[in-house]
Amino acid sequence: MTGIITYGAYIPRYRIRLEEIARVWGDNAQDIIGGLGVREKSLPDLDEDTATIAVEAARFALARRTVDPAEIGAVYVGSESHPYAVKPTACTVGEAIGATPVMTAADYEFACKAGTAGIQTCMGLVGAGMVRYGLAIGADVAQGAPSDALEYTAAAGGAAFLIGADDPIATIHRTVSFTTDTPDFWRREGQNYPRHGGRFTGDPGYFKHVQGAARLMFEQTGKSPKDYDYAVFHQPNAKFPQRVAEMLGFTPEQIRPGLVVPTLGNTYSGASMIGLAATLDIAKPGDRIFVTSFGSGAGSDSFDIEVTDAIESEAFKREGAPTVRQLLANPIYVDYAVYARHKGKIVMQ
Repeated sequence: MTGIITYGAYIPRYRIRLEEIARVWGDNAQDIIGGLGVREKSLPDLDEDTATIAVEAARFALARRTVDPAEIGAVYVGSESHPYAVKPTACTVGEAIGATPVMTAADYEFACKAGTAGIQTCMGLVGAGMVRYGLAIGADVAQGAPSDALEYTAAAGGAAFLIGADDPIATIHRTVSFTTDTPDFWRREGQNYPRHGGRFTGDPGYFKHVQGAARLMFEQTGKSPKDYDYAVFHQPNAKFPQRVAEMLGFTPEQIRPGLVVPTLGNTYSGASMIGLAATLDIAKPGDRIFVTSFGSGAGSDSFDIEVTDAIESEAFKREGAPTVRQLLANPIYVDYAVYARHKGKIVMQ
């Protein structure tokens, strides 16, 4: 069966506290903050973007396990903030890690679930015997218009997962998807910032699709929340994943290791994947992990994952790359002016 051979995450060190954003936009901003459950968020350095974040996450994944990059036959990068409208990020990643030229590569875009869609594609290619390894990455330097609710959580970061069938550290037993045409969030070509459907972002957006994919997984596997040690849900804020976990029957203890959004923010395509990485950072052989992503537009991918003995083998060095908690430590805080410059909201002429 296919599974995760190794993984890595990358989060920039720069942070801005939500109180600093609220200071700029006035008293009404406090009402927005109160409903998010997020204290601060990450932002890229001046020379960081989705491509550099994806490369760093991929390099950290390869630092944990010896894999010949020439045997990585597929590279897929999911994001909604690719550096180029017409120029693939995946080719840059493949070149940077030495996987070129014999590989299939593409950029994926499905709002915040493009990275998990890449995992599914890699599973298919590995399962069909077309490639030995496939690399799936979810990374973003998420956009939010000044003073919009999105600005309070739109963050930067990503995670990379190498998929294969050779002694995986975690087996992916099954994956299912639930998708409808629900325009709860969108950005037209040429627009700098996305727009959202306000209250429709919660339902019929997030909650309908996350529950739809999760319940479909329960139906197909015959399992329930009590059969899992951990659960990870897409985390656009801290309230949504906690609420949907409760609705489905998961406990706060099951989602706690992967709930990183309070000090990270919403990394869009990287959100659920960084949550999974944080969970794998502490997982033990035999642990069962339930993962459900969400992407506006709208759809969810669910995964039934079981950690294997390989995670504690000599071949896999978990300490070979920083954990998610280590990446979140020692932040560099900035004020709104520096944040605006880093995010390109202020451009020098």
